[in-house]
Amino acid sequence: MLNHDFLAYTLANPHKLPATYDFMLADHTRVDIWDTGVIVFTPANASKDIVLSCAVHGNETAPIEICNQLIKDLLSQRIVAKQRVLFLIGNPAAIINQTRFIDENMNRLFSGAHSKGEGLTHPERHRAKALEKYVADFFTANSDRQRIHYDLHTAIRASKHEKFAIYPYRPGRAYSSEQIMFLAECGVDTLLFHHEPTTTFSYYSSEQFQADAFTVELGKVMPFGQNDMSRFSQTHTMLEKLITHTNLPVIEFDSSKVNLYKVSRSINKHFDDFAFSFASDAENFSSFKQGEVLATEGGQQIVVEHSQEAIVFPNANVPIGQRTVLCLVPAPNESIV
Repeated sequence: MLNHDFLAYTLANPHKLPATYDFMLADHTRVDIWDTGVIVFTPANASKDIVLSCAVHGNETAPIEICNQLIKDLLSQRIVAKQRVLFLIGNPAAIINQTRFIDENMNRLFSGAHSKGEGLTHPERHRAKALEKYVADFFTANSDRQRIHYDLHTAIRASKHEKFAIYPYRPGRAYSSEQIMFLAECGVDTLLFHHEPTTTFSYYSSEQFQADAFTVELGKVMPFGQNDMSRFSQTHTMLEKLITHTNLPVIEFDSSKVNLYKVSRSINKHFDDFAFSFASDAENFSSFKQGEVLATEGGQQIVVEHSQEAIVFPNANVPIGQRTVLCLVPAPNESIV
């Protein structure tokens, strides 16, 4: 790999590698390359298994740059891993195409959704299935270590809270104050507690392997070369510490340092004429009062049900049956330990 640039190596082989292989970094870390965009660093005596995934959407470039820099620094031995880490560059073909996906939104294809319904030949279907297997192989190699998965994204539109994370639905399990405060140290100061099973990558790791897993939104989508990487310095620094430290200080939970929301409902599209009633450039976390009209479809109005609801991920241009927006309410009373 010229200049230890794993991204360049991945994009030169976007569909598959000539072969899998492994090597040692000095006498401290084994490196395994399992597939295009799939690389594992294994030091001795790790206490955590960490998955860092990016490019599940190919045009979300800042997380790709963060992960590639961490990989470069590990391969050049500028930093040394103390924890086992799997990096996944999710959709190399979409990166080359400079699009969110080729045929289908990959972040709707996990937990087996890749093998259901139409479009079974789509490249995202095969890649999602393969990524599931790599995560399963990685996490099941040792059941004693803490399991963490940060699926790194940037959002289509601007946000009132620039960096935020979705905490997948996890019935019967309390939310981790340690993880919430770690994300706050990453500059991710806003959490959404999801309310139902989904087919996202982070939910797959959370539900299948009881990992501390999150979909992490780090800002707005920008093309390569247009990201102000100084805006991601906190995130980069904390991820580097997570990988290179045996233990990190545990920060006491402080609700004043985070914004906590829970999903009140998910609005799906049922008719082709679905249209939002707010401006097309409305930011994530824009708030609306009870009775205000959020959208119309099929001759019906969809109105705000609670005294106030905020919105994230509004997208009317989805296929019928898919989610158009998540509605949020404050979440002051979640079970956080």
